[in-house]
Amino acid sequence: MHLTQHEEDLLESDNSAVRKAMELLVKLGDIYGAEEMIEIESAQASGISYKSIGDPGVEFLEGFAEEGAEASVPTFANPAGMDFDRWAEMGVDPDFAEKQQRIRDALEEMDIILSFTCTPYLAGNLPRRGQHVAWAESSAVSFVNSVVGARTNREGGPSALAAAITGRTPKYGLHLEANRQPTYRIDVEADIETQADFAALGSWTGRLVEDGKPYFTGIDSGGTDDLKSLGAAMAATGAVALYFVEGVTTEMEPPEDVETATFGEAEMEAEYAELTTADDPELVVIGCPHTSPEEIQDVADAVEGKTLTSDLWVATSGAVKTWADRNGYTDTIEDAGGMVLADTCNVVSPIEELGYESSATNSAKAATYLPGFCNQDVAFNDAETLLAEVTE
Repeated sequence: MHLTQHEEDLLESDNSAVRKAMELLVKLGDIYGAEEMIEIESAQASGISYKSIGDPGVEFLEGFAEEGAEASVPTFANPAGMDFDRWAEMGVDPDFAEKQQRIRDALEEMDIILSFTCTPYLAGNLPRRGQHVAWAESSAVSFVNSVVGARTNREGGPSALAAAITGRTPKYGLHLEANRQPTYRIDVEADIETQADFAALGSWTGRLVEDGKPYFTGIDSGGTDDLKSLGAAMAATGAVALYFVEGVTTEMEPPEDVETATFGEAEMEAEYAELTTADDPELVVIGCPHTSPEEIQDVADAVEGKTLTSDLWVATSGAVKTWADRNGYTDTIEDAGGMVLADTCNVVSPIEELGYESSATNSAKAATYLPGFCNQDVAFNDAETLLAEVTE
């Protein structure tokens, strides 16, 4: 791999954290046959929840910070295992909270932005089309590649942190135009109306194409939240990091020389059934990926003046929660008995230790992860239906 003089200097830095970060990126580039490094505009660090990384992860991050690791480009943190202001209300164990706070302190020492969100593009980190970034959270990677048009591979936690420190990443994979072409065509014949429909389409597609790059036809429209849910689901059931929606995310003509599949009403119905294992959920969670202002407003409208008969979490970023607080939506939701939580979500928080055994969600990503990662039975449906079933 060719390195510039600056990159050679990073590789030989007196700062051990910088040197280790560059060594990791060089090895990664060698593995994937990269010919050079490329400068990045931003990074997104995953592996932030104590639930996910445990004591070894805490020690690694603290040790890296002590060695002098420092982000050289804007770097946003992925969700943590709790709301830092309301962890006691959530029922989180104090020992868990103490370990999670140590992680936060280490990130702050490394100048990582304490965003704690999987939707950094809704919280101040929105790249321009064509920019190179190094993001790690699977749904964010999908969104930034497919909807925004920036370029990133699906980084792991260590490689994203290394890229943040050096401002570089190996130029391979989705950083190359030749690798950003569709490899499947999905003709959608089902009526895609709700965000959950987009999620169901995504989870079905992810299992089919695995790490391919699907091109969708037959979708008439798709807002930011719909596309967010579509990509998140594909990233969860497969490893899709780039997709195309005809007339929505791309003006590219539909590919003719790739494998084609059809998603109809039967596939839609079967996917809803595939994602559902519970009939009477104890907790409803909206916000995987984190909710946008529009989603929070929709939840508030659905529960206004009503009383919830089960617990409700609305998970979002601190930035969006501030907006919800100021506009009264948080009060509306919490007057009904729900909680608007920042910094975390039901997947990376220890919900299985909080007494919950079954959860409801409109997220196919959450429905995919919750059974294995959180020991939850799951009810999957659109948010309007879920909220109607738990309000009176």
